[in-house]
Amino acid sequence: MKEIRTEQDLVAISAALIGSATMLSKDEAALLKRVAKRVVDAQLIASVRARIEDGEDPLGDAFSGIRSPEERRSQGATYTPLSIIQSMVNWAASTSSPARIVDPGAGSGRFLLEAGERFKKAKLIGIEMDPLAALMLRANLAVRGLEKRSTVIVDDYRQALLPAVKGQSLFIGNPPYVRHHNIGTAWKDWFGDAAAEFGVKASKLAGLHIHFFVRTLQLAKDGDVGAFITSSEWLDVNYGSALRSLLAKELGGVGLHILNPKAMPFSDATTTGAIACFNVGRRPETLKVREVETLSSLNCLSAGNEMPWDVVSQSKRWSTIIRPSAAVPAGYIELGELCRVHRGQVTGGNAVWIAGQNVSGMPASVLKATITKAKDLLNAGEVLKDASALRKVIDLPADLDELDDPEELKAVRRFLKWAKQHGADQSYIAQHRRAWWAVGLKEPAPIICTYMARRAPAFVRNLCGARHINIAHGVYPRQALDDKTLDRLGAWLRENVKVESGRTYAGGLTKFEPKEVERILIPKEQFI
Repeated sequence: MKEIRTEQDLVAISAALIGSATMLSKDEAALLKRVAKRVVDAQLIASVRARIEDGEDPLGDAFSGIRSPEERRSQGATYTPLSIIQSMVNWAASTSSPARIVDPGAGSGRFLLEAGERFKKAKLIGIEMDPLAALMLRANLAVRGLEKRSTVIVDDYRQALLPAVKGQSLFIGNPPYVRHHNIGTAWKDWFGDAAAEFGVKASKLAGLHIHFFVRTLQLAKDGDVGAFITSSEWLDVNYGSALRSLLAKELGGVGLHILNPKAMPFSDATTTGAIACFNVGRRPETLKVREVETLSSLNCLSAGNEMPWDVVSQSKRWSTIIRPSAAVPAGYIELGELCRVHRGQVTGGNAVWIAGQNVSGMPASVLKATITKAKDLLNAGEVLKDASALRKVIDLPADLDELDDPEELKAVRRFLKWAKQHGADQSYIAQHRRAWWAVGLKEPAPIICTYMARRAPAFVRNLCGARHINIAHGVYPRQALDDKTLDRLGAWLRENVKVESGRTYAGGLTKFEPKEVERILIPKEQFI
């Protein structure tokens, strides 16, 4: 039997399953026009139809195979396993009776299909930007007999409008995870303004999934409920403070369920998982929290420890609420008492600021030997003695008048003209620097460590004064330590820090945030 092999196959099969009566968006119609003369095997269409009727998602599965994980990740298109969806719908059924169900990033419709079967009379609204995914969504709804009470909106959720409805709305889905680097300035400004409507200061470093929570609050009314699954990074990072504040107030946080990465919540994406349940405007006195070891133990999201909101609201990091830190054993201290740990500088455009062919005549003083990839540290072993193999990062002073050699200044201005032509002055990071050209590398750290790999971090003594960008962390003593003590510290960290000390993501990738490195326990007597 033939298989679905291309996006054209997906378009043609979706069109065959939808029929000709459905009103499509302009972008969807354009896709159909391209395959108007394509003949699709009738047996393949029948097979796809049968699988959809049996509760499968062959269109979504094919889409996930045709588009690479990297391409889908840039668009936030990570499709959710049915077991997670069923648990979220079970929770909704136990707490609400919605007249309408809204999936703000519907994809092929997995959430809408499951919720539509559970809530037999509810209207279904799927909002999806990708016209191909929207066609798959329409096809799935048609085959499952849900199209008559469904509306598909091909638009950005942040600007899509919903009609008024009597009764309760359920907002449910997997908001797209797109990092701030791929979000335009206009949308970042929108996010800041939208969050300010609710008295919350929002970081423009927030990912798209956080934008979707804010938009939901704009569209919802008191008593509406929701359940979103996202990456769990927002629990602890600074940009997540806006969402934490909203859950503690208007958004009405009810439950927070963290999926243990070993449960592999997403088979094709290295990410954590957090399910946030909320009841808009009706926050209970406690937040139900738990860590879920396996997908089978999700149940209907009814289990968990009841944490008073006054405790939760005062916590800067919410992961500690779910997984409280163990007491420091006698004879040990946290590394953070001895050293500060800082992630390397973000350049705002490595293709420009990591020196290439356009630095002719530039002063050596602004070309800094820098750790620019984890392999620089992994290849170094225990000690980095020679910086000659490292790439250079262009680190100009904010005041260019500090460059007093006319020829060197001329070369710098020539480089800046080239950099500007390549948009180096337009990145979010560049626009928030004192001067867009001043990267501002941190001073050399005596110990530099990797922080994301499928292995324990590499702690490397930096004896050649190398700088580092944000692919590594620098370990800086709070007070001066002699070389022998630093050597012992590096050796102890290499010997004793294991993968288990960090945050393990699905797929085996382990990440150590700066604060997690600072919480590593070290024997006090050896270093103080």
